[in-house]
Amino acid sequence: MGDGVGAVFAALADPSRRTIVERLAASGRATSTELAGELPMTRQAVAKHLATLEHAGLVRARREGRQTVYRPDPAPLRDATAWMDRVGVEWDARLEALARHVAGREPA
Repeated sequence: MGDGVGAVFAALADPSRRTIVERLAASGRATSTELAGELPMTRQAVAKHLATLEHAGLVRARREGRQTVYRPDPAPLRDATAWMDRVGVEWDARLEALARHVAGREPA
């Protein structure tokens, strides 16, 4: 697993960050102040979560006047999903082989 995918999983391990990602996905953009107004946490807590999400590449920050606006970036999620798909295919193949093996040993 690449570092980028690991950073995505680490960032999304926290339910507050998942909520922030969901809010940004729904609205398309928001400031930390706007998000804090919708969530049961301070603006400073939201800003810390946004920094973690930005480090993982899940959000992009842009200064607009005096505010920093955050937008979701789905690319890292696609990378994580692709990794899960690859691992899932391997697991499915192994489970299928195990099921065939077990079925062959069971009496008819």
